[in-house]
Amino acid sequence: MVRILIVDDAEIMRIGLASLFSLETDLDVCGAAATGEQGVEVARQTHPDVVLMDIRMPGLDGVEATRRIVRELPRTQVVVLTGEPSQESKLAALEAGAAAYVVKDAVPATVLEAVRSAWNRAASGGLG
Repeated sequence: MVRILIVDDAEIMRIGLASLFSLETDLDVCGAAATGEQGVEVARQTHPDVVLMDIRMPGLDGVEATRRIVRELPRTQVVVLTGEPSQESKLAALEAGAAAYVVKDAVPATVLEAVRSAWNRAASGGLG
């Protein structure tokens, strides 16, 4: 079972993603957070396998939250999710340690594949 933390300032995204994951037998949402600060704290408490992280949030943004989670919880993989993709944000997220970068208008199968691929990467020892 892959334990997932959802971090997004939009409640509809948190609810929608949780609903999507609830349909999958191998995925379990272990927590949700509305800010980067909350995301880091919930990750510390729950030790998820994968964090699905919005990149643009007020306060601590997804790039810095990713950096902190990856540094503190090296077995946790972060998949960055963004509604406003750019080369700069993609590069920043990957440099911060994100395992993948997905746009919010992707089809659900793409999001599910990114989460599973990130988890498989960690499970096979491809940490970092």
